[in-house]
Amino acid sequence: MRRLATAFSFATALSLTSAASNAANVILIVGDGMDDQQVTIARDYLKGANGQLLMDTLPVRGAVQILTVEDSLEGKPVYVADSANTATSLATGVVTSRGRIATSAGDDRDLPTIAELAKAAGLRTGVVSTASVTDATPASFAAHVSYRMCESPELMADITYAGVHLGDCKQDMKANGGPGSISEQLAASGLDVLLGGGAKHFQSAVEGGTESVLRSAQLNGFNVLRKRDELLAAQPGERLLGLFSPGTMPVRLRGEDGRLAEAPRPSLLNRIHEYLGSVELPEPMHCEPNPDAAGMPSLQEMTDVALQQLSHNNERGFFLMVESASIDKQSHERKPCGSIGELEQLNEALASALAFAEQHPDTLVLVTADHSQAAQLIPQRSMFEAYTIPVYTPGKLARIITPEGSIMGVNYATNDFGYEEHTGANVPLYANAAAEGRVNTFQRQPELFGIMRDFLGL
Repeated sequence: MRRLATAFSFATALSLTSAASNAANVILIVGDGMDDQQVTIARDYLKGANGQLLMDTLPVRGAVQILTVEDSLEGKPVYVADSANTATSLATGVVTSRGRIATSAGDDRDLPTIAELAKAAGLRTGVVSTASVTDATPASFAAHVSYRMCESPELMADITYAGVHLGDCKQDMKANGGPGSISEQLAASGLDVLLGGGAKHFQSAVEGGTESVLRSAQLNGFNVLRKRDELLAAQPGERLLGLFSPGTMPVRLRGEDGRLAEAPRPSLLNRIHEYLGSVELPEPMHCEPNPDAAGMPSLQEMTDVALQQLSHNNERGFFLMVESASIDKQSHERKPCGSIGELEQLNEALASALAFAEQHPDTLVLVTADHSQAAQLIPQRSMFEAYTIPVYTPGKLARIITPEGSIMGVNYATNDFGYEEHTGANVPLYANAAAEGRVNTFQRQPELFGIMRDFLGL
């Protein structure tokens, strides 16, 4: 059975929401995969062992428990999440299964999102990400599909990679009474601002039509931006769709000459017995600017423009989600320098959010993560070397030379595959003073939806 459309939820929101006398704003900043390990690694590199990131100075601090269930009506717990189900928890307040974009586990219902409820109540809404705007986190605030990889019309009926069928969203196709692919839904959405990467997902024709998804977005009133200069020249009052790269936007930093974490190389004698022989560790490396990022808008610049557009002549308020996506994506690829640079981008976007909140006191700023990730801060040389035993990580290790002149060891060891996995730990929560009395020291992730909804008066 086709699940109910969200229009009923929108009408319900309108009938239940009274007009607010003062604008209330929520800025949710999500560091994808930004657990305490990632924060500490970035802090040590960017600010030094005795330094602080901007988020460390916020007056409200808590921990967030991540919740996930199997894709069944019974919904048994699953202890490690993905970005789709966790973004859905943040956006809708409902615990769902991995891979789902604002849809429920088991019965596949559309779940009204905080952005949709805010729009229905007369607030402006925006989504900003360094990923493709069709990626799991941004999509979960403005689209509804059963599988996160259904990002464009040609990916709905069959998603195959290297001859392996990965999934489909046939029930979500327009021909079957569904809302279509993620890009089609975003193009038709009521968002006022949508900025990030993902241009390739807007190139194909809409299902059952001849115009491209990008053209359908323009017909829906979006002014399409492709370059940084166009973004910075955007005029207040425009609806903006910024697509600054084909997919995920290039990251700010990379390992020296593109290096990533590498496996230690034990000697032949050590392979015979773990107490014998020696091990050669990866050579230390510097982090360096990524040349592919030249000319790209920063996350802070996208955030600044989004805040300008959403707040201009706005007496009702807004909801804005800002994601630094590649803390996670670079960790999957065992590239700690990339993750560090993306956490730096988040820190800069937070500076813009706090500056805005300083001028607009009825603004709630929340900083959190969707889930934890693979990176671990470990000794760059084993402490057991003192016993003349060649102890080393069974995973992949990066030894990074920090600006302080020391060497930091970052380890990845969730599997023996080419792509690291998420982990299941709590993630941090930081907030400005507007959160005092609203946020507990320990929250379950879906509860953040209720905090944001109540602050906006929805």
